[in-house]
Amino acid sequence: MARAAEEVGFDSVWLGDHLLYRLRDGRERGPWDTFSLLAALAAVTERVQLGPLVACTAWHAPGILARKAATIQEISGGRFVLGLGAGWNETEFRAFGIPYDHRASRFEEAFEIIRRLLDGERVTFSGRFHQVDDAVLLPRVEQRPKLMIGTLGDRVLAAALPHVEAWNIWSDWYRNTPEGFAELNARITEAARSAGRNPDEIERSACVYVKLDRTSNERQPDEGTVPLEPPADHIAAGLRALADAGLQEAILVLDPITKRSIRDIGEVLALL
Repeated sequence: MARAAEEVGFDSVWLGDHLLYRLRDGRERGPWDTFSLLAALAAVTERVQLGPLVACTAWHAPGILARKAATIQEISGGRFVLGLGAGWNETEFRAFGIPYDHRASRFEEAFEIIRRLLDGERVTFSGRFHQVDDAVLLPRVEQRPKLMIGTLGDRVLAAALPHVEAWNIWSDWYRNTPEGFAELNARITEAARSAGRNPDEIERSACVYVKLDRTSNERQPDEGTVPLEPPADHIAAGLRALADAGLQEAILVLDPITKRSIRDIGEVLALL
């Protein structure tokens, strides 16, 4: 599937970093380990960027997460994007015995350790939730991975926006509409200014829900989320409208996600 995405012209391939979904209809789903798969994809692709959408800092000790990111950056030849977030799905936290409390505070500490290690610093840090003592990433990373934050949380944004290159949101958060995206995009612009950043320095990214088969029940979007649907020119028009609203990177969430659907959506790329 990753090779198909690369062949038809996509710029990047993303994997959700989750442990367990329990869906409203009673089904259970879960992906393979994200970082293991990203390492495998880094070895079998040549051009596309690769990243977790987004890595939950609660799943890993921050120093270990930084090492994983540095390793995939090396395997991929500098194509890795480290998307980070605090996590949201309480079900998987509880199921795997991971604390769900103080998520913003835990993220703030983890993010500082991760970004400083990837910047090549020797890091000593003693916080409420995380401690490292003279930690350093070896071998050293020649080029730090691009950092992306996936959140609408004020505290997580305040911690990340001074340092990241990109911001991402899930399709349900803006109802998958240009108007919804424009509203949240304006909020990020103000948050960037409050964090002391030039808003133009932060790339605006969003997941875009594309329902290719109306009979598919692979995904269960929130009520009010408006999918992009065939034909190809209609999907292309929807993506152009999102671009006009300020979207710079559209990460297509296809329903269903198959090799065939990836190749079929290549028709849309030809229209953009």
